[in-house]
Amino acid sequence: MRQTSQDDEPPSSSRAALHPRSSTKSAVVEPVLSIINPDVSESHPEIISGIQTAKTTAIPNFPVSKRSKAFLKEFYPEATIHDWNDWKWQVRNRIRKLTDLERFLELSPEEAEAVALRTANLPIAITPYYLSLLDRTDFNQPLRRTHVPVGDEFIRHAGEDPDPLGEDHHTVVPGLVHRYPDRVLFLTTGFCSTYCRYCTRSRMVGETNGEYSFSTSQWERAAQYIEAHPEIRDCLLSGGDALSISDDKLEWLLARLRRIPHLEFIRIGSKIPVVMPQRITKNLCRMLKKFHPLWMSIHYTHPDELTREAREAAGRLADAGIPLGSQTVLLKGINDNSLTLKNLFHGLLTMRVKPYYLYQCDPVSGSAHFRTSVEKGLEMIRELRGHTTGYAIPQFVVDAPGGGGKIPLLPDYVMGRDGDDLLLTNFEGGTYRYPDPLGRTGEAQSFLRQRGFDLKSANGLYLPTTSGEPECS
Repeated sequence: MRQTSQDDEPPSSSRAALHPRSSTKSAVVEPVLSIINPDVSESHPEIISGIQTAKTTAIPNFPVSKRSKAFLKEFYPEATIHDWNDWKWQVRNRIRKLTDLERFLELSPEEAEAVALRTANLPIAITPYYLSLLDRTDFNQPLRRTHVPVGDEFIRHAGEDPDPLGEDHHTVVPGLVHRYPDRVLFLTTGFCSTYCRYCTRSRMVGETNGEYSFSTSQWERAAQYIEAHPEIRDCLLSGGDALSISDDKLEWLLARLRRIPHLEFIRIGSKIPVVMPQRITKNLCRMLKKFHPLWMSIHYTHPDELTREAREAAGRLADAGIPLGSQTVLLKGINDNSLTLKNLFHGLLTMRVKPYYLYQCDPVSGSAHFRTSVEKGLEMIRELRGHTTGYAIPQFVVDAPGGGGKIPLLPDYVMGRDGDDLLLTNFEGGTYRYPDPLGRTGEAQSFLRQRGFDLKSANGLYLPTTSGEPECS
């Protein structure tokens, strides 16, 4: 099979995209995202200069909220609604420097110092649209805390690691992580339109070269590995953000993967529908629709993200037949209360997005100020279960450090056994019996209770009920 060179462009027509060996080139290369290296403005200043004065093509109608219109009028008086709705305009105008950010926000001294220090991996980058959601004066606003750095992210605590999930250890070819037996993580790019401060891949996003560079030839090597391993039935495209890739290149990659017979379905992980919903164009949705079964996991954090624009983006994807799931990271002081999560999850259901995962925040270096205890996550699930529909309750998971994979956690609803009966507790704290004469579930709880442990702790911990040591046999 021909190796794709690093400078190859994917074919531009849909017919050619279904046959990646074609030598057809794109007649017009989209300047910004046709370059896979993330820091385009630094590595290719001549390209950025050229597109700032270039005429844009017509942008399909996209709803613009009153908030966005007011923000545009105040901070970008020379721009039009047409510009605002152009996702490439959003990328070109990302806020990336201290002097730029100070135009929009009244920064605390700690924020200003952290922004000035953060220049390499995980730089600051916020789209104008998402910046319009941040509070100008309140540095404790949840969305602002997740995207404006503070000094705590430069402190590395015990147990933290630049690669907490051991992805590099499970990388089989550059950019392809094969941790689970039947599925792979395909890192397509190191580029994100907006950088979350608790990013698990902070080691790689924002860099332009070196170990975490990306290219179409790298994609081809990854596709060849998948072809050679028939046990792989599921591929997750991530990064960076896979939706930051131009339509032509993304179509080329999807078509390439669809040529692999044993690859049953493809998933895309993205935050772009939240931070740059204008990217979800009708053309993109028509293209994605050709590659079903295709699923998408979207990173939502807080109810304040569920704007008119975000609803439009999710609606377009759902109308294209793409099942949508949310991935939410539990963050201290941001969304770690049941009312906030309930409002988020209820809002997502109205947008046809199923709450899928609630992640315990990964112990990536500099993330301690974002992490809650695991007990807090169990408490959130307990406060949701029974008080809302099961569709609104995600699976709470810890992604095991070192590459152990996702481990689901639940509050302990098993109280023990009484003879042939299994003793269960419900969301109201009531005790119920289930006839289970052939089972052994609950024996450990009964053993501990008989020796003085209290098993009713809301966080699932087993605590001694006596003032002294519990009885041990």
